[in-house]
Amino acid sequence: MLKIPRHLVDDMVAHARADHPDEACGVIAGPINSDLPTRFVPMLNAARSPTFYEFDSTDLLRLYRDMDDRDEVPVVIYHSHTATEAYPSRTDIALAAEPDAHYVLVSTRETGSQEGPFELRSFRIVAGEVSEEEVLVVETGE
Repeated sequence: MLKIPRHLVDDMVAHARADHPDEACGVIAGPINSDLPTRFVPMLNAARSPTFYEFDSTDLLRLYRDMDDRDEVPVVIYHSHTATEAYPSRTDIALAAEPDAHYVLVSTRETGSQEGPFELRSFRIVAGEVSEEEVLVVETGE
C-alpha cells in the first residue's frame, strides 16, 4: 500500500495538468528504508510527448546525487497518461528500474489541463510483473 499525503497527490495532479497534452513525470523522494514519500521533485519530460515520458539524463543524475546527499531514495516515480487509463504501458513496464518504488500514474484523459476528475493509481513493478496496490491519501499529520 502507498500511504501518501494529500498535498503530494495535489502536486502530481497539478503537474500532470500543467504539462498536458504532454506526459508529465517526476519523483517523490523520501528517507532511505522509510517508504515515506516526502519531497516532490517534478522533472522535465525530455521526450516532450503525449504518449511517452523520458527523464533528462543530466537532470536524473543530478537528482540521484541530491538524494544520495540527503540519504533519500525515490519512493514514488510518477508520470501521467493523457489519453489512456492510469495503467502502465508495455514501455513503462520495460523501463521500470526501481523495484522498491511505487509507480504512480495520473490520467488526465477526461479533463486535460482543466480542473475536474482524474484517475490516480499506484503499482509495484518488479522484473516485468505489475501488481496494483491500494493508495491511502492522508492529511498532513496523520
